[in-house]
Amino acid sequence: MPRSPLPSAREIARFHDERVAERGWAESAPAAFSGCPWEFIEANHRCNILLWDEEDQARRKQVPDSAIAANKRAIDVYNQRRNDAIERIDECLLAALEGAARRGDARINSETAGAMIDRLSILALKIFHMRAQAERSGAGPAHVDACAIKLARLEEQRSDLADALDRLLAECAAGAAYFKVYRQFKMYNDPSLNPYLYGGGSGK
Repeated sequence: MPRSPLPSAREIARFHDERVAERGWAESAPAAFSGCPWEFIEANHRCNILLWDEEDQARRKQVPDSAIAANKRAIDVYNQRRNDAIERIDECLLAALEGAARRGDARINSETAGAMIDRLSILALKIFHMRAQAERSGAGPAHVDACAIKLARLEEQRSDLADALDRLLAECAAGAAYFKVYRQFKMYNDPSLNPYLYGGGSGK
């Protein structure tokens, strides 16, 4: 399933939508891609879908605290993998852009392309679930109308973000802009940096 090393935002959004709509994909479907950058676009989206479900479950009130603790631990794992995938997306896109001669007046984009793709993934989830609420049978008209308004705003946000991503990659290819890989350094997951892990639970 070959895909462009510099994908368009619409191509990415279409992939996001298709996978969100595919029930059980994130939990059990094998990876469809290998190699840059689609392998990591897919991995990032999978983590976001799994995170969404864990975050929903972590808000439950009728289950024992141990179940919520398990949700929180899973959230930490998926969030680390999600951020790792963002960094790999950026590495892939920068490698694809290596031949572009950067102009002297090129601007730096403070948000990376990988972070923008991650936001597109989250917006796909929000759009999918908001549309379900806007079409929910048995919901009152006030609920449906409010969700329809929110859905339109989410779709506008995604369209704007998609335009911004395409513009950034085009400007990078032309040497007019650039971005860097920004490492997240998630200290809370690192046993050598989190004092509650290396300090035996004391935080000191």
